[in-house]
Amino acid sequence: MEIWINPACSKCRSAVSLLDAEGAEYTVRRYLEDVPGEDEIRSVLDRLGLEPWDITRTQEAAAKELGLADWPREAGARDRWIGALAAHPKLIQRPIITADDGTAVVARTEEAVRDALGRG
Repeated sequence: MEIWINPACSKCRSAVSLLDAEGAEYTVRRYLEDVPGEDEIRSVLDRLGLEPWDITRTQEAAAKELGLADWPREAGARDRWIGALAAHPKLIQRPIITADDGTAVVARTEEAVRDALGRG
């Protein structure tokens, strides 16, 4: 299991604390430093069952600078969104837990973290 975090994020710290409290084995990825590439983002999106606009932090300054609010949310624009997430990792919703069973969750709530724990 791996968790993508920004250490400055309270939801990330809460998720890590819960994983620790449950004795989970996991690795931490500080995704702002160890930036995922486009292929890796595609893989995580597949594991999440989501589209790139579903995991984009649209209120970030970079999102406003890029004009993401006006970008189409359709299959033809998927690569453009993924490119933006790879170029501006701060736009990626956090934390994301990739479970050992091949799935992933956006772990912004205790329930989502527990769901990931149940997946191994």
